[in-house]
Amino acid sequence: MARLGLILGDQLNPNHALLDELDPAMDALLMGEVVDEASYVPHHIKKIVMIFSAMRHRAEDLKKAGWRLHYHPFDPDSAIKSFSDLLDAQYGRDPFDELLVAQPGEWRVLNELQTWASDHDITLTILPDRRFIDDLSVFNDWAQGKKQFRMEFFYRLMRQKTGYLMSGGEPVGGVWNLDADNRKPYKGDPPIVPIKGSPPDAITQSVIKELDGHWSSFGEIEGFDYPVTPAAALEALDEFIEHRLVAFGDFQDALVDGEDYLFHSRLSSALNVGLLDPRVVCERAINAYEKGAAPLNAVEGFVRQIIGWREFIRGVYWHFMPEYAERNTLDHDQALPEWYWTGQTQMRCLAQAIDATRRNAYAHHIQRLMVTGNFALLLGVIPEEICRWYLAVYIDAYDWVELPNTLGMVMHADGGVVGSKPYAASGKYIQRMGDHCKHCVFNVKETVGESACPFNSLYWDFLIRHRERFAGNARMRMMYRNVDRMDSAQQASIQERAQWIKEHINEL
Repeated sequence: MARLGLILGDQLNPNHALLDELDPAMDALLMGEVVDEASYVPHHIKKIVMIFSAMRHRAEDLKKAGWRLHYHPFDPDSAIKSFSDLLDAQYGRDPFDELLVAQPGEWRVLNELQTWASDHDITLTILPDRRFIDDLSVFNDWAQGKKQFRMEFFYRLMRQKTGYLMSGGEPVGGVWNLDADNRKPYKGDPPIVPIKGSPPDAITQSVIKELDGHWSSFGEIEGFDYPVTPAAALEALDEFIEHRLVAFGDFQDALVDGEDYLFHSRLSSALNVGLLDPRVVCERAINAYEKGAAPLNAVEGFVRQIIGWREFIRGVYWHFMPEYAERNTLDHDQALPEWYWTGQTQMRCLAQAIDATRRNAYAHHIQRLMVTGNFALLLGVIPEEICRWYLAVYIDAYDWVELPNTLGMVMHADGGVVGSKPYAASGKYIQRMGDHCKHCVFNVKETVGESACPFNSLYWDFLIRHRERFAGNARMRMMYRNVDRMDSAQQASIQERAQWIKEHINEL
């Protein structure tokens, strides 16, 4: 029985389940830089460079290890556009009876492979995706019978299962979550140590040369320095732990004008294509805490993002797909502003976040959630449009992680599956967490008028518009008490200003 293993471009982990299941002496592997995958949204060019380079490095390693590997390089003029085309071509050259693949990260890819296998009467075997701590069955068992999914409780389960930061069945430090200690604004101390980066090697330079000038999408190609091999990703991890983890906890929510990374790790892209094992990442951070090289609030916050949020979000995605992608619970209908693609806006916080995204294919989680995301929520952007934007512009964005984060956490369009309340905030939050407002043409202290911060009127308008839905939410009672302090004339003035902003959004 002839068997073929398909390795997807975001599953480049050295411990891939296919390598245990297949026999290099008898079975073959297939990889392809597929046109449709590279272009179904206008992906940031740095994202495509990273994936193609990492794929080519992985292919070299597999061939050196003795695997019979068929590799299709990127060719926009080729007749091979999709995974189905890739499999058709391979089947025509070397027929096989069984197709094996690790659990795809995206529902549409799984659906395409299932359809192709069914149409060709080929056995499709789905193996575990080892880029994660646990199998999806762990989340599904935990979710059974629950009406609400809260990451905090799933995170506690994962702490207990892994034993990370646990002592005698209790969390180290006596509390599970130190998020309250992760919200300090950065005032310049300690100094920020720049990310070292991974200089492009010959393979990466070749990919850049192939794509530069021939790739019409979002973002700049200059300055590419992301890791594209497991060895380089481990170096990046060690560099983060040595130089930035110590301050990550205190300042992970900070917003600083002109600073792209602060104390963040920038490791999510390596994790999401399998260059880093999440267990190794967590254990090296925990080791730093145990040696006294990093405080508990930094390490707990870092580990929480990996074994809590990352695993939880993936579970939500697969539990509710495919209908989850169609949700728009708040009935938002505003088009995404054109300047999300250019960064040409007078609002300083948004201009800074989008400019960093354009240059780096990266912005940290508060820029995504509380700046670009919060504004889209308050404005009432169509969820599908902002989801498409996030999927396109970030180097770590894949459907399984982007969709629940954006549609659920950012836009609250999933009806409260991911978050118990919308992450809505006025300009005061951005002022409190950083210094963007000092450099902005708009006044964060004003709510209406030409010079008022647009976040402010949109925030109050959002609460007024959705009062029936959210006024009874225990976590939003304070917000609505503040709304109730406004008389009808104030509310009408706010709504009038918010409507003007919506109608002139591309001028701001």
